[in-house]
Amino acid sequence: MNFRRGAIREEPEINLVPMIDVLLVILIFLMVTTTYSRFSELEVNLPKADASQFQERPDTITVAVDSAGRYAINRAPVPFAGVKSFADELRRAAKGAPEPLVVVAADANATHQSVIYVMEAARLAGYNRITFTTQAER
Repeated sequence: MNFRRGAIREEPEINLVPMIDVLLVILIFLMVTTTYSRFSELEVNLPKADASQFQERPDTITVAVDSAGRYAINRAPVPFAGVKSFADELRRAAKGAPEPLVVVAADANATHQSVIYVMEAARLAGYNRITFTTQAER
């Protein structure tokens, strides 16, 4: 038996206002509690290259490292007996230059440790200017 014969049936509706209120509260909570990490702690100044501005540097020391772990300073083979002795060889190669540029030319298959030895020897010798050579693909 239908007792509500003449009554108009209402369609159910979804009230969006409370849902929007909850989402806004969550958004405000996330904005307040989020810490924005900035990468200003690591400032990297990348060098700019211009092929027309090549400068000849007379006070450079070129250190070559091959894949077998052999070293050469200014194209002269140098036996590696340790970091301290290699630092002495770098001082001899500098010939009294106060702040020479150490250019490391490492083979692509050279071990990472052999390049670190060169950098450590340059640090012990007091040379802070170190650069690396690369070769463009042909």
